[in-house]
Amino acid sequence: MSTINIEGGIVSPPSHSTPVRSVSDVAKLINSSTSKNSYARWIVFLALGGVFLDAYDLTTLSYGIDDVVKEFNLTPTLTGLVTSSIMIGTIIGNLVGGWLTDKYGRYSVFMADMLFFVVSAIAAGLAPNVWVLIGARFLMGVGVGIDLPVAMAYLAEFSKFTGKGNKAARLAAWCPMWYAASSACFFIIFALYFLLPAEHIDWLWRASLLFGAVPALLIIAVRSKFMNESPLWAANQGDLSGAVRILRDSYGIIAHEEKPQHPVAVKQAPPKVSFRVLFQKPYRERTIVTAVMNICISFEYTAIAFFLPSILAQFLGAGVFETISASLGLNALFAFTGGLLGMRLAWKFPSRHVAIAGFALQFIALISLALIGHPQAAAGVVFAILMLGLWLFAEGFGPGAQMMIYPALSYPTHIRATGVGFGRSLSGIGSALALFILPILQASFGTNMFWIVSLAAIIPIFFLLIIRFEPTQQDIDDQHDNGEQHV
Repeated sequence: MSTINIEGGIVSPPSHSTPVRSVSDVAKLINSSTSKNSYARWIVFLALGGVFLDAYDLTTLSYGIDDVVKEFNLTPTLTGLVTSSIMIGTIIGNLVGGWLTDKYGRYSVFMADMLFFVVSAIAAGLAPNVWVLIGARFLMGVGVGIDLPVAMAYLAEFSKFTGKGNKAARLAAWCPMWYAASSACFFIIFALYFLLPAEHIDWLWRASLLFGAVPALLIIAVRSKFMNESPLWAANQGDLSGAVRILRDSYGIIAHEEKPQHPVAVKQAPPKVSFRVLFQKPYRERTIVTAVMNICISFEYTAIAFFLPSILAQFLGAGVFETISASLGLNALFAFTGGLLGMRLAWKFPSRHVAIAGFALQFIALISLALIGHPQAAAGVVFAILMLGLWLFAEGFGPGAQMMIYPALSYPTHIRATGVGFGRSLSGIGSALALFILPILQASFGTNMFWIVSLAAIIPIFFLLIIRFEPTQQDIDDQHDNGEQHV
């Protein structure tokens, strides 16, 4: 049995202490933990809080862009820069943030990215000119891009692999949290609308941007008390004593570092963090599936999200307020409930099967929208709206949830955030592509463009059927000893 040095004295570990020799041992201890009162749940909650803030910041300006155009007298080109700057920042943040998270640890990156939100929110809300606003929104996008990979790493690494509230279920929770944040954004803007003096209602967009700094500061304050480094990442870096400490603090697990019987002459270096590893065996096929899913999901989501207000306006003949309310109603009734269902399905069913089912329902909904065109009869309008609801519901429980579950559980700790960040960067490219070509398709084909958009729902199904890797079948972090961990 190993010994522990405490203040210069040599003592044996407690009799109930578990030896830790590898990353796999740490994964086993987390998976077998029965502790109910631990900081681990707080860490999961705070990671989801970051997702909430991500969605809020990405949604906010969509309700105030018209006032920004009026205040700064923007040209169409500058308007496009204002709206796209956050997306460009997000793509860069995804790539850089994932790599930094795997290279330097979850805790330091998770704490630092909140500073992006605070600084950028204040700078954007007080922007004296459009260039400061563009720069601030770009920085905000970088913060969003950094936060998602590290948040997914935390959700995966502070959860058990099996049982209720497992890794897949907690990763799936990002989807309903995102929809909840999007809806909350509207209600916050609605509240600010009534709080602002009538003569300064043009400050609404500034107030909503500034408000984004408030939850970021609260999260920083709470994170400093409850957040911890991932024990899996610490063990992966060779810091088994640090992993043991985190297991004790976060789970109440009593463990000790097991010293090797034969000391190693040269200490093994931490695994290299590289995008190149994503395209090497055995991860290449998983990276391909992740890439296809992210591009296709974002493309069709942008198609629905971008055109939903105009579609509803055509169907209902309603004004702006009624259209926004109807959009939020559909999101709350179908997308949010679908996301909640996705958390339960992720606990019980394979990731591939749930994703395929969701894509199939979306394909049916898109084909139906293409066939129905512009309905005139009330029954046709109701059917079209129900098909929009079906698409949103399928997005919530299927592709929306699985686009995080699949990569987060397909890659081991040392490249997990890098893999998630790479997939999310492609998602941003898919969204940008959709925003560029969908207006052209709508002008040329009208509602027949849904035939083309439906391809984004059917293509991932073929890849999921051909590449049959199932990320929820076995904990990839519990495979350290078979050589897969270090490629």
